[in-house]
Amino acid sequence: MSSPLRSPRSSDVDDTPRKTEESVAVHSGSPDFAAEVEAAAPLLKGPRLTAAIAFVAGTGFTLFGYDQGVMSALLSAKQFEDVFPQVIVDSNHPSNDATLQSFIVAIYEIGCLIGALSNLWVGDWLGRRRTIVLGGIIMIIGAILQTTSFSYAQMVVARIITGLGNGLNTSTVPSYHAECSPAARRGSLIMIEGSLITLGIMISYWIDFAFFWLSGSSAQWRVPIALQILLAFMMIVGIFFLPESPRWLAKHGRNAEALAVISALEGKPHTDADVHQTYHAIKEAVAAETHFGNDSSPLREIFTGGPSQNFRRAFLGVVVQCFQQITGINIITYYATLLFERLGIDDVKARIIAACNGTEYFLASLIAIFLIDRVGRRPLMLFGAVGQTITMILLAVLGRIDTSGTQVASAVLLFVFNSFFAVGWLGMTWLYPAEIVGLRIRAPANAFSTASNWTFNFMVVMVTGPSFNNISWRTYIVFASLNALLIPVVYLFFPETAGRSLEDMDVIFALAYKEGVSPVKVSLRKDVPAAGSPEADEILGITTSSRIGSFREDAVPRENEKTA
Repeated sequence: MSSPLRSPRSSDVDDTPRKTEESVAVHSGSPDFAAEVEAAAPLLKGPRLTAAIAFVAGTGFTLFGYDQGVMSALLSAKQFEDVFPQVIVDSNHPSNDATLQSFIVAIYEIGCLIGALSNLWVGDWLGRRRTIVLGGIIMIIGAILQTTSFSYAQMVVARIITGLGNGLNTSTVPSYHAECSPAARRGSLIMIEGSLITLGIMISYWIDFAFFWLSGSSAQWRVPIALQILLAFMMIVGIFFLPESPRWLAKHGRNAEALAVISALEGKPHTDADVHQTYHAIKEAVAAETHFGNDSSPLREIFTGGPSQNFRRAFLGVVVQCFQQITGINIITYYATLLFERLGIDDVKARIIAACNGTEYFLASLIAIFLIDRVGRRPLMLFGAVGQTITMILLAVLGRIDTSGTQVASAVLLFVFNSFFAVGWLGMTWLYPAEIVGLRIRAPANAFSTASNWTFNFMVVMVTGPSFNNISWRTYIVFASLNALLIPVVYLFFPETAGRSLEDMDVIFALAYKEGVSPVKVSLRKDVPAAGSPEADEILGITTSSRIGSFREDAVPRENEKTA
């Protein structure tokens, strides 16, 4: 049976008979290292550890979704308007600009952008776990400041601070979860995070609706905002029971801890052959990237080419996050209640429909969990882009006609758009950037890709209000065109990552460079050797002697090289 943290290879069958006694014999010559591994063993192991990591990562993304959705209904809540009259856009407030309403929502993305970019420096320095804790603490501070706001300026500053923490989390959690997930199930596990974003959005809509009835108290908006503190606290507490990413540990020379975490994640002894295959694949990835990058910093290496194709891979992560935002999904997420009110629906019914929209969004996102590792990344992205394009075209046509019947149909189409997006793009853009880049540049590359998400998120949220005020239904034509652009770009330039270990992607890009072909074509081939195999080492330019020398410090040679 193959190791769950790597992709299958043909030689796995040959390894099976010697997994126990021979493996123990091989490593019995390094008692000090073995003692270090045993001392570093995490409290949780196997499925329990995998579930715990998924829960904590999921809590972080539920918090992300909750914070995205909570402002949707608050913008038109009576008590919120009393404290922040700048957000009111109607004939009774002619001096107000729709830009102010959009700004108090969109400024959150600027905080997220700053947080994501700060990960360029703190991500690899602090490690995955401590970065997540820092992000959670900052979000709690921001949520407290939002809850206690009494002026427009204070709310703007508080939302920037909250976004700062969320930017750190969203550029770290996917990497952490991907680095601790088995290749065969990595897609579905991280797609759960995408579903939990929509769960957070759904919860925020229903809580907004529940507190809508407290029209005589500022608790109508203060309590919904404050509840995100609970989710942040759960995430911070949970992370203390989890180990650090084995990839980050290996990258920083903490080899005994890395092996201990791999052993715990796979639920096998640290002497097991599969565990060591995974361990050495990671070590070889570190060795290969160090070889290609020499002594330059990971940030500088993002802009390099060669066999690692770092710039191309990092750029794909940036582009896929940009694509998620220009689909127009946050027109609905941030302005759902206002959109339904613009369709002539009264404020109570608009809130109910918005909450139902969030619920349907969550349910649709569950479909991707079951499809992502069976169908693959590329087909789901193409499916989503085609469906989103058609839906936006129909929304534009119905908006042009604008009758009571077309308004009902438009409301239904907002549900349809959410469904296509939930299946094709919701969790995909948090999974794909973490998969496509190499270990050495993963933290800064994901900082850039997440920064791309928040930059275009800000742009879309900021222009939505003025756009609907100025060009009305034509706004949908703009987003239909942008969605159509996604189709050829994904088809031509996005490699498939399904079923591949994170280290396998290094082999795919190196092989594509060596053969002078597109990584897309190589990623669809079945003959690409698995990372950690001698064939993969040859493609990566790692010789047997250098490989053994690079691993000598931990005294754990690979089993098939014990006599070398």
